[in-house]
Amino acid sequence: MKKLIFFALSGAAALGAFAQAQTPAATPAKVTPKVESAAKVIERAQAAMGSAMVNSLAFSATGTGTTFGQAYLPTSPWPKITYSNFARHYDYANAAMSEEAARVRAEPNGGGAVPLMGTGEQKTSGRLSGDFAWNMTPTPSASPRDVDGRIHDLWTSPHGALRAAANYNAIVKKVTLNKQAMTTLGFTVPGRFAAVVYINARGMVAGVDSVMPSPVLGDMSVTTWYDDYKDFSGVKFPSRIRQEMAGHPTLDVAVSSVQVGTSLDATVPDAVRNFKENVVATSAADGNSLGVWFLAGGSHNSVLIEMADHAVLVETPLYDGRSLAVLAKAKELLPAKPVRYVINSHHHFDHAGGLRTAASAGLTLVTSQAAKPYFERALANPNRLRPDALAASSAKWSVEGVSGKRVMTSGVRTVEIYEIKDSVHAQGFMMVYLPLEKILIEADAYTPGAPNAPTPAKLNDNHLNLAVNIQANSLQVARFLPLHGRMVDAAEFNRAIGQGQ
Repeated sequence: MKKLIFFALSGAAALGAFAQAQTPAATPAKVTPKVESAAKVIERAQAAMGSAMVNSLAFSATGTGTTFGQAYLPTSPWPKITYSNFARHYDYANAAMSEEAARVRAEPNGGGAVPLMGTGEQKTSGRLSGDFAWNMTPTPSASPRDVDGRIHDLWTSPHGALRAAANYNAIVKKVTLNKQAMTTLGFTVPGRFAAVVYINARGMVAGVDSVMPSPVLGDMSVTTWYDDYKDFSGVKFPSRIRQEMAGHPTLDVAVSSVQVGTSLDATVPDAVRNFKENVVATSAADGNSLGVWFLAGGSHNSVLIEMADHAVLVETPLYDGRSLAVLAKAKELLPAKPVRYVINSHHHFDHAGGLRTAASAGLTLVTSQAAKPYFERALANPNRLRPDALAASSAKWSVEGVSGKRVMTSGVRTVEIYEIKDSVHAQGFMMVYLPLEKILIEADAYTPGAPNAPTPAKLNDNHLNLAVNIQANSLQVARFLPLHGRMVDAAEFNRAIGQGQ
């Protein structure tokens, strides 16, 4: 939704999408002088909401949501999903939280790890404790890029927002929204997020406008609405929660139960506490004069391609931490041939999370023509809350778009970039083919299953679509370097699409 006034990152209160969305045609808020201290405002709201007795709180809900950052088109809304269960457990005393969900797709197009439309439900489980985030997959797996989001969700929750306002020297303003008196508390959690909390005349936290850092977008707006408060054993909590991120809806759930004072085991596993990005390089060139390296070691892979006098890197994923490690490995492998180009497979945020990192090194970013203007705008957006590698760089970067096909040549090396057409995963979806080695590099169109797995009873539509595109472009693929999972020979892909033994 269009902002009335953009958030001031200094921590002063400002009015954003919450103020805009009070009615279909909201009247701009009238600001009146402050009349009481932040401590008094917080004390009054905590008394009204019963927050004094809340050190931990758990709720369960059902409703709808979206897969954030996984839009079918770069500028379209996030793909819709349905939650049969959405549960969070906040532990304010220990700065910890958990989120459990069960979800299915509500529309066929778009990305995310949710099974394809009509093929099943996905269950997710995430944790936060202090500055550590991890997912249960099913064993604990560190997820550094989720730290910001989970800290934000913990401390912008109704009771958490009041605690955070008290801890971070909130600034009070009195405003009128559509003839309703509101008190705002504006504050910044350094390096994490900045927020304006709206408190209505009944003392309830009615909503929060906030800004947090995004690896793709830089400063990113978030608005959360809390509606229809009910009393749960003396504690007030909203029965409806809505949220939008970067201008698109992400959550709309109806709360069915609330428990106060329940314990949460958020002990940080050793594997999470000791996590460091690790890039494992494996040669995929089979002794040819110019090298190709499969850069694995995490949830997302990259591929380094040696050219005559430079290098091309396919994919800088996730966030600065992963992509800086990938670029460092590329320099280690080819110290005399700097990376000149980074090819982005598609615009989904997990695969585009390191484009700001690549731009900070002054590289040329190659993406789909559909995504080119989107990334040009995103890269120009500052990241002021926690300056990233791009914010600290004065390097000149550029974005080049591919429509249909592009060929890059250097010496004996040819790199062919093709658009994957008619995929339900994304529009502006690209694969890279190396004719010398007969290698295909792709993301999300095919992720190998377990070794020696039989042909599935139901073939995957993404796999079948990839096979159609391979055939349409007359590619002679001998090996797949997927950007998730392991490197495999073509025979394994053929089995996955029902054409192998």
